[in-house]
Amino acid sequence: MEKKWSIRLIQFSAIFGFIGTYLGSHMAGVMDYSLRPIHAHILLVGWLSVFAWGIFYQVFEIKYKKLVVIQSVTGMIGAIGLTAGMWMYNLNPFNLNDTVILVLFIVGGTIVLIAFFLFAVVTFFTVPANSRK
Repeated sequence: MEKKWSIRLIQFSAIFGFIGTYLGSHMAGVMDYSLRPIHAHILLVGWLSVFAWGIFYQVFEIKYKKLVVIQSVTGMIGAIGLTAGMWMYNLNPFNLNDTVILVLFIVGGTIVLIAFFLFAVVTFFTVPANSRK
C-alpha cells in the first residue's frame, strides 16, 4: 500500500514542481515578483513536502495502511486547496466574494495542517526493520 501511494505522491509533487518553477521563471521574465508567496507555497507544500512524504512511504512500512491513504489524500487535497486559495486571494480572477475566497484559503490551509498532523502520527506506526515481510 505504501509503495502505491509513494509513487502517487511523487508524481503529484512533480506536477507541483513544474508549476512552481514555471511560475518562478515567468515572474523573473516579466520582472514582477508579486506572486512570490504563491510560488513559494507551491514549491514548499506541493513539491517538497509531498515529495518527502512519498520518499518516506517508499522507505518505511506502515502498520496501519488506511492511515497512509487518508494522510496522502488529505495532503494532496490540502496542497491544491492552499495554493489555489492563495492564488484566488491574491488575484481574484473570477471576481468572487472576498469572504468565499478567504474561506477557501483557510480551508485549504487547515487541510494541509491536518495532513501534516496525520504524517506525524504515521511516523510513530512504522514497522521495525526486523519484522518486515
